[in-house]
Amino acid sequence: MRYLDLLAVALQPKGYRSIRLYRPEEFPAPVALPALWEPLLWVYVPGPDEHVWTVVSARAISGGMWAYHEAARGRYGYLSPCGDVKAAADRTDRLLKHKMYPGNAW
Repeated sequence: MRYLDLLAVALQPKGYRSIRLYRPEEFPAPVALPALWEPLLWVYVPGPDEHVWTVVSARAISGGMWAYHEAARGRYGYLSPCGDVKAAADRTDRLLKHKMYPGNAW
């Protein structure tokens, strides 16, 4: 969860908002299956009609390390190692900009 906290802070200057879906004060829903539960960070930018968003997780990878992933894509949604929060923020920024402006190359 510490990694997701760092990412949330790194995305704020880029204009993104986030909801920590692993904090009881921000997401007061009981977790029915704690063994299957995974901390998630919902990153979004509000729009006039709808939000553009993605969900990021921090997952264990080989070598005893952790990496940021786009949660919907699982291990195929690799963004960067958790030790490089700037790279994760930049990749998340590009991902969301692509969703906002799909015709542009980011």
